[in-house]
Amino acid sequence: MRLLRGKGQRDDRVVYLVASRVLEYPNPALLQSLPQLRQALGEQSHGRGDLLLGVLDHLAGRDLEELRQTYVDTFDLSRKHALYLSYWTDGDTRRRGEVLGQFKSVYRRSGFLVDTHGELPDYLPMVLEFAAIADPIAGRELLSSYRASLELLRIALLEHASPYADAVASVCATLPGKSPQSRAEVMAMAGLDGPPGVEPVGLAPYGRTELPLHAVAGGSR
Repeated sequence: MRLLRGKGQRDDRVVYLVASRVLEYPNPALLQSLPQLRQALGEQSHGRGDLLLGVLDHLAGRDLEELRQTYVDTFDLSRKHALYLSYWTDGDTRRRGEVLGQFKSVYRRSGFLVDTHGELPDYLPMVLEFAAIADPIAGRELLSSYRASLELLRIALLEHASPYADAVASVCATLPGKSPQSRAEVMAMAGLDGPPGVEPVGLAPYGRTELPLHAVAGGSR
């Protein structure tokens, strides 16, 4: 496996791993692991994982059933908080099948067997775990390619006053540049034109349904 150089880059892998855990459906194993996750974040040098401490506090301060209900209300009952990266760029279109195949190709080239557990390959917790454990370089490229998806999800969760917003924000903080503060700024970052407006989810209202996938499948678009 190719190795990342520098302690900051290794710290980013801790952010990805912790974020992948807290963005999964809550289970007893997650609650039991909270002290270990907190310790791992405390050993970082750059502090980008500090945002995740609030998410850990949220998880530690509630019982499992309450956490599960909050999670379902946030992610399963609203497409505005989709955890599937290509849903934000491609929606439920024919092209999305091609994009999902590109995710699978990235996983195969890593040499690791990626168990999807029945999820689509663009499921954010899975991509984060891939970036943390299997292939940090390819995983980071996937996250960078879908930066707009991450930022739109972050903004939507902030508007929902969800504690999970900080988990997504912590991931965005590992990527180059500052996070946009509005959907219009996300469009500008993605190189798209169009007036800001009511956006139920994704980029389609701005006249384009996909972003350039600069690093997916090892090529450019």
